[in-house]
Amino acid sequence: MTATDLGMPGSSRRTPAPPAGRLIDSPPFPVAAKQYLADSQLRANLHHATSTIRAKRARVTAELPNWEQLRLAGEAVKDRVARHLDYYLEELEQNLTANGAHVHWAADAAEANQIVVDLVRAKGVDEVVKVKSMVTQEIELNEALEAAGIAAWETDLAELIVQLGHDRPSHILVPAIHRNRAEVREIFLREMKLYGRAAPDSLDDEPRHLAAAARQHLRDKFLRAKVGISGANFMVAETGTLVVVESEGNGRMCLTLPETLISVTGIEKVIPTAADLEVFLQLLPRSSTGERMNPYTSMWSGVRPGDGPQEVHVVLVDNGRSRVLADPIGRKALRCIRCSACMNICPVYERVGGHAYGSVYPGPIGAILTPQLRGTAAAIDRSLPFASTLCGACAEVCPVRIPIPDLLVHLRHRVVDERKRSHLGLEQALMKGGGWVMASGPRFGLLERAGGLVQRVTGREAVGPLPWPASLWTRARDLPLPPEQTFRQWWRANRDPLCHPERSEGSLRDDEATTVTSVTSASAEAAAE
Repeated sequence: MTATDLGMPGSSRRTPAPPAGRLIDSPPFPVAAKQYLADSQLRANLHHATSTIRAKRARVTAELPNWEQLRLAGEAVKDRVARHLDYYLEELEQNLTANGAHVHWAADAAEANQIVVDLVRAKGVDEVVKVKSMVTQEIELNEALEAAGIAAWETDLAELIVQLGHDRPSHILVPAIHRNRAEVREIFLREMKLYGRAAPDSLDDEPRHLAAAARQHLRDKFLRAKVGISGANFMVAETGTLVVVESEGNGRMCLTLPETLISVTGIEKVIPTAADLEVFLQLLPRSSTGERMNPYTSMWSGVRPGDGPQEVHVVLVDNGRSRVLADPIGRKALRCIRCSACMNICPVYERVGGHAYGSVYPGPIGAILTPQLRGTAAAIDRSLPFASTLCGACAEVCPVRIPIPDLLVHLRHRVVDERKRSHLGLEQALMKGGGWVMASGPRFGLLERAGGLVQRVTGREAVGPLPWPASLWTRARDLPLPPEQTFRQWWRANRDPLCHPERSEGSLRDDEATTVTSVTSASAEAAAE
């Protein structure tokens, strides 16, 4: 039985079960997108949330005259880390160890989960509190802990909504963006009493009242927790310091109250020096929440006697990142600081939401990061590079200037090349057939005449939905038919000297001769210049 299998109805659990199945087994993006497009309430929730965040971001970034210089600086720092990642990780480990922390290395999700489970078991506890963390979602840590009999409680408000709602996150920054406050109220009233302090019966859908109910529900968990689990937004190699930025204060509680702190983070989160934080602590809050600064910025560098956790562990996770780093083009995705600006501006994400992407990293960044981390063996991962209009808005707002459209095209080439090597599908067969036709003038002319005949017979300039396999194209667009008269036919009727000797160059009409003379004179003048 896998960790995710525990999400099946009827299983014995201590925490709310997520939806059944594995994300990697999700249907291809076009199939899932069609399903979510039919949900009008989802589209309304997404539009309201993303448009609000976009407007806030635009206001606060416009305040800085050096915003583009900050983006360039962030890009440069991240690129330097990619070139020397081994050096900075060793420096980070050395300084963390000197500060009293224990550093663990995990090659993949299974190894990372086992390290955390063993550390929690060694403390003799059966529950932990968690700071919002993308990498722990990526490796499915909560389910691994549940399988080991350990309850992992999410303390971020949006993550709590998702957990209690037996749901999955649909946004990097606002995991419950697909829910409105009326839905949140129903979740709190139904679920809180099953897993701790109940929500008051009089609870309404006012945001401050919902937040107060969450605060009361989590307080007992904070006070009795012996182990806290976090991620990290940044890791400073120079000082051995981990950094978490947040807006609610729940992270500060998880980072300071427990006796043991376990921080799980991807190896790409390292930055060289503390001075580099000046750049990212301006870029991240403005790009993510539209704030000038984060309400809570927490930093820890190991153990300090009498202050905070007295046992600190840092689990550095690869889980495919080395493979991404090996691609000189694809590695640019590792610049990502998880701000979600690309998602908030993406017209595709705004209409289908995050669940259609089959990954904890949805939206444009997920479309380029997930297929590199997981590979393209699964149908959902092969479809993600095509889940974009290539409008380029995501690249314009990315605070570290990731060229997302370029990476999407790069990955599309990879998917197509892999498909060519594995089998000759319908698309490849059509392309080969088209190449054979266009390689010969007579063959191409024959096809043109056949197309013109179809238009004369049907009397239509385009056809609509056709049977499969043509339906894959025509169900969403009309298929234009070739004109009744091809260019070759028109040329023979009007210009071909062999068919019309009287139309030779020496017998052009006056207006045509004037045009030829003008073009010739213009060409001569250009050459002289």
